[in-house]
Amino acid sequence: MVKRFLSLFNKEIIGLHQAAYLLGFFAICSQVLALIRDRILASQFGASNTLDLYYSAFRIPDVIFVTVASIVSVSVLIPFLIERFEKGEKEAKEFVDTVFSFFFCFIFVVGVTAYITAPYFMKLLFPVFYNSDSFSELIKLTRVLLLSPVFLGFSNLLASITQINRRFFIYAISPVVYNLGIIFGIIFLYPVLGLSGLGLGVAIGAFFHFAIQIPFIISQRMFPVFRFPIKFSFIKKIIFTSLPRTITVSSNELAELFLISFASFFTVGSISVFNFSFNLQSVPFSIIGVSYSLAAFPTLTRLFSNGNKEEFVEQMINSSRHIIFWSVPISVLFVVLRAQIVRTALGAGRFNWDDTRLTAAALALFTISLVAQNMVALFVRSYYSQGKTKTPLFMNMLSAGIIVFGSFGLVQLFDQNLFFKNFIESILKVQGLAGTAVLMLPLGYSIGVIFNLIVHWWGFSIHFPAFSRPVKRTLFEVCGASTIMGYVTYQALPIFEKIFDVDTLVGIFSQGLFSGFIGIVVVVIVLHLLGSRELGEVWSTLHKKIWKVDIVVPDADLQ
Repeated sequence: MVKRFLSLFNKEIIGLHQAAYLLGFFAICSQVLALIRDRILASQFGASNTLDLYYSAFRIPDVIFVTVASIVSVSVLIPFLIERFEKGEKEAKEFVDTVFSFFFCFIFVVGVTAYITAPYFMKLLFPVFYNSDSFSELIKLTRVLLLSPVFLGFSNLLASITQINRRFFIYAISPVVYNLGIIFGIIFLYPVLGLSGLGLGVAIGAFFHFAIQIPFIISQRMFPVFRFPIKFSFIKKIIFTSLPRTITVSSNELAELFLISFASFFTVGSISVFNFSFNLQSVPFSIIGVSYSLAAFPTLTRLFSNGNKEEFVEQMINSSRHIIFWSVPISVLFVVLRAQIVRTALGAGRFNWDDTRLTAAALALFTISLVAQNMVALFVRSYYSQGKTKTPLFMNMLSAGIIVFGSFGLVQLFDQNLFFKNFIESILKVQGLAGTAVLMLPLGYSIGVIFNLIVHWWGFSIHFPAFSRPVKRTLFEVCGASTIMGYVTYQALPIFEKIFDVDTLVGIFSQGLFSGFIGIVVVVIVLHLLGSRELGEVWSTLHKKIWKVDIVVPDADLQ
């Protein structure tokens, strides 16, 4: 059994759905660990000032990661690496060494600068904490967390090599060990080191995210070493390519930074509620959107670079149909079962029922944009595969602006318009709770992301008119079936409430599980009656038992 498991590290996964399902499976494993992580945090601290500090401390390291580490992003490096591998292994190795050397020097300078200036930036971003006794803890934690973008950046560099060799298993398991490191920090390091222990756990997880890829990289004789003098002709091309992507990703990160900073002015625990709900909605995003976009990206790049435009569009249609097939029903289930999901995932210890209700409402508002998030992830990589980095740049900047200013406007409307406030609180069932203004942040976020999808879809359809029709058909088909599923699931909740004791963890989990199961059965039946093509393809892929995929000799041009 162990031997069979270890053999997966050397397997090359070729099919889109097989790769996506493999990535999805380990995304589920990673997200389960992430949920365990959040449950431990919620149980120990609740929606409290301590967790507000913990999540705030991530802001500067996260910004560094999405900006500086974008130089070694998988999306940027894969096209360059494919080109270099076509010229020979020596050319590819020289390229990897050059990127590694430059990135090491760059991240060292940025990291030291961030370490020194952290107090000034955190005072600017979170003035609420500046005058409190916890500000020194916030700075200390931020400085410890600065280790994570270093290791994750190196990990991205290695991941580019594993992905073009189609070793998706290695890449997929990296987030799993990352979350294990964080959990280790919570359980074993926090009792000894306090908040710094939490940060050290994150750094340990980031290190293993990088280290688990090393054996395969060494076996391919591609482990990077310092190469001086640095060939800036390589770096110049990468920077010019990555700069639009950096700004693209940074705009999203800065929008999230604004929302968290904004949340710090609300009631204590608002940052925690925002992050808990954001993390929960990230579970299906990581499983579906990230998995399919990552699995499709190398193939999309090859097809477009080889001039196979029709196959390129077909690959996009195929990926989009299946993203929609999975995303829409899950979105509906998350909205209908939001309280059951939050209470099961986080409801323990100091995380009380009020925290649950508020987090569940925020989760519902985040989830309405789940389909859009997943589709945008695919569209962005489709543009990168074409070498069009400026298009998603402008679209994402516009979306980020809508998120920021839209959220601000919604908060003002919520505070000043009693009718609007009562409507939101009523529909989300949070009447009488303090701090409901925080709900305007996920609402603003979702509006911005949905707008982002519209402009991405519109832009892609202009160049590839054949794309929209089959994807729209799937969208309408799945939306209709999911609406029926949502209604049935909602009607099943009070039935199972009478059967199970919903005041207990087992009871509320069982209520959600059985109600959701009935809903899933309904949506499968409806889609079958509609002759859903996607349903048949999913069954066919699962029937192949992807765990038994034969080992394939890599393409000669990638050796």
